[in-house]
Amino acid sequence: MNPEEYADHFLEHDGLLARVKQNIADKGMPAISIAPGYGRLLTMLVAATKAEQVLEIGALGGYSGICLARGLAPQGRLTSLELKQEYADLALAHLTEAGFGDQVEFKVGLAVDSLETLKQEGRKFDFFFIDADKENYPAYLEYAIELANPGAIIAGDNTFLRGRTLNPDKNGPSVQAIRRFNESMATDERLIGTILPAYDGLAVAMVKPQQR
Repeated sequence: MNPEEYADHFLEHDGLLARVKQNIADKGMPAISIAPGYGRLLTMLVAATKAEQVLEIGALGGYSGICLARGLAPQGRLTSLELKQEYADLALAHLTEAGFGDQVEFKVGLAVDSLETLKQEGRKFDFFFIDADKENYPAYLEYAIELANPGAIIAGDNTFLRGRTLNPDKNGPSVQAIRRFNESMATDERLIGTILPAYDGLAVAMVKPQQR
């Protein structure tokens, strides 16, 4: 039993999230939802920080969206960016089934375009979850810092890229982008951050209160 399996066996079976994963698989969508342990962590972090405005970059089928929404207070809102309309539709269906349909809005299209629109609108957020195309992680991080309320939390999934980030022989565009993202999350002077080395890696940082 590896450490992740040991940790996961304490988590009770979640029928809703299991159905979400199965529906994602049945539709031939990538099996890249966040790990259950980190999904639980997202719920905890949103609840602990009392985040009212949450921004998710990459919806897929709504697994992580449900985890984020579970931490929201009734007045909280989740804004989810997704490239594909069919993915956003499935995510909305799952969030509605979970009871959060009236707390979520989807913006479909290129995430950088949606982020620029949010910036121009003057939107601000308390929590960010990044789990989309890896080559744009550094750009997503910069937008998150710009859109952040003081003290906002930023989390980014898949920071190990199934081991490729750690392999010096792997230097493709996604790997290089994730390496830059990881370094920024851990060392950028605007952030207080770290990298959690379980599952496929999760980077978590807080935007320093004096930063915007």
